[in-house]
Amino acid sequence: MNSKPKIVILGAGYAGMMTTKKLMKRLQPEEAEIVLINKHNYHYQTTWLHEVAAGTINHNQARIMIRDIINPNRVRLIYDAVVEVKREEQLVVLENSEIKYDYLVMALGFETNTFGIKGMDENAFFIQDIDSCQLIREHIEYQFAQYKNSEQKDDHSLTILVGGGGFTGVEFIGELAERVPQLCRKYDIDRNIPKIINVEASPSILPGFDEELVAYAKKSLQERGVELKQGTKIQSCTKEGFIVGEGHELIKAGTIVWTGGVTGNSVLGKSGFDLTKGKVTVNSDLRAPGEENIFVLGDCAWVMNEAENRPYPPTAQAAMQHATTCANNIRALLHHEPLQKFVFSDKGTVASLGVTDAMGTILDGTKLYGKPAAAMKKVVDNRYLFLLGGLHLFLKKGKVRPF
Repeated sequence: MNSKPKIVILGAGYAGMMTTKKLMKRLQPEEAEIVLINKHNYHYQTTWLHEVAAGTINHNQARIMIRDIINPNRVRLIYDAVVEVKREEQLVVLENSEIKYDYLVMALGFETNTFGIKGMDENAFFIQDIDSCQLIREHIEYQFAQYKNSEQKDDHSLTILVGGGGFTGVEFIGELAERVPQLCRKYDIDRNIPKIINVEASPSILPGFDEELVAYAKKSLQERGVELKQGTKIQSCTKEGFIVGEGHELIKAGTIVWTGGVTGNSVLGKSGFDLTKGKVTVNSDLRAPGEENIFVLGDCAWVMNEAENRPYPPTAQAAMQHATTCANNIRALLHHEPLQKFVFSDKGTVASLGVTDAMGTILDGTKLYGKPAAAMKKVVDNRYLFLLGGLHLFLKKGKVRPF
């Protein structure tokens, strides 16, 4: 008697969770065994991590227990770290065990990329996961508490230095602009002492964004006290701060956070995949080149926009759309049907600049600014919660903060 084909999904991020959910709907229990493997027993909203790091939301709001979304009677849940995939053996090696697969979905997410900047790994915090962001939040508040209770006060200890002016960096400093005044009131500290400094090597923050949107973001941030150092290359990172520019100027800070880049999970390289900037350049059906039964999704995938000859940006909406195509194609493989190409449907992009401010585009390129954009950002976040866990999850975790 033949056993059911085994579908193994690595990673419970946006792509992994949505692929699992869609496979549960598209396949009957007798058609295949579904296994979801994740390091932790929870899924977290990657797009909310900057808020956790700044302390503007509690980390538990961004964290969702996997068993609350995925029925363990329908999907086998394994909480373990992936070490390597042995493709010839169709075997996933975990820290504590190993598992065979017939179909594999690699959705292991991103790792921080410091681009070889000396001292960054040792001296900076990273917005990488729930734990790393809790550390940032706690460190920032500790700096304020220590300053308040210190007889010899070092004003630089209250400077928060953020490397990288891309999407994550800008959203993070936007939240800090909300959080720092709250901490000043809590610890009775002059608001003019703490500084928020963003350092970006490109000529402007948010490279690739529309110029009008970028101009709005700059104005919003600067009016709330954020200092933007654009066109400034970070030479190295020390315990004291960043060494920047040709003159090797030292920018001192008590908190140093790097948001300047990510790459695909290192398991990809350990498993022998050919990589482009740390990611697998997948075929149009999202399978790894030369592989009939391995799909690579989310931050691990380099998905080309053939019309523009460049990769699609690695966003949450793209990861969720990867999941739909992947689930459909796995079902097609099981039923010996043709596979579909991935077609990205751009719903727009909105960047948060704080609780009540944002900017971005929606659908047909319509630009939004300020409170309407902030409201749309919350709609996008809440839509994902609804798609993942229905009305119950939306009511439990949704963003309904008033303006």
